[in-house]
Amino acid sequence: MRGSFPELAAAPGRDFALWHSSYIQTYLERDVRTLRQIGDLSQFHDFLRVLAARSAQLLNLSDVSRDLGITVNTAKAWLSVLEATGQVVVVRPYFANVGKRLVKTPKVYFTDTGTLCHLAGLKEAQHAAAGPMGGAIMETAVFSEIYKSLLHQGLDPQIHFWRTRAGSEVDFLVEHGSRLVPVEVKCSSTPRPAMAAAMASLRTDLPGKIDSGYLVHPGGTTLPLGGGTVAMPFGKL
Repeated sequence: MRGSFPELAAAPGRDFALWHSSYIQTYLERDVRTLRQIGDLSQFHDFLRVLAARSAQLLNLSDVSRDLGITVNTAKAWLSVLEATGQVVVVRPYFANVGKRLVKTPKVYFTDTGTLCHLAGLKEAQHAAAGPMGGAIMETAVFSEIYKSLLHQGLDPQIHFWRTRAGSEVDFLVEHGSRLVPVEVKCSSTPRPAMAAAMASLRTDLPGKIDSGYLVHPGGTTLPLGGGTVAMPFGKL
């Protein structure tokens, strides 16, 4: 709920809801108008909220533009503003020469879970964790940590996802040299080998390209799940 902005981390007693509200207002009135002439900031704010509801999901800009009553080109331009200012990252699917029908639609992730929760209107941590966005928030948190870790190493983060039209999906594929590190995210604190089934399928589809994988969960247990996959607590990222 608080997110990872330095000011909030350094001042645990600060009202994070008020801080995020001020942050979004300042961002809209200063950064957005500096980058692009956007006449109706309230509509752009609505665009932010709609994207927050879709974090960690496939992003169909046609649906977004229809919901908001704007053109697809406007939605694309506004998304580029959010990317340029570091609010969101668009993650594209990984393609390889395999005989499977793969989903081509990208996903969008907010870079800060506090911003995400604020825009989604979430007020309480328990509601955020147990509600319908719990999985998306957890996935966004894991993505943010991986992304920031790579940036702070001076690397250009190359993160994708893998999803077939048959429903097999691995949340993240992190490029590491010529290999790919698969990362799956689960909200369960008791990881089981069956949760790594999609990564086993991925190894079959991309033989020789997949490194050891990780299943990140909110519990405190680190244990092997077999097939080159290790369950890792979120706190160890």
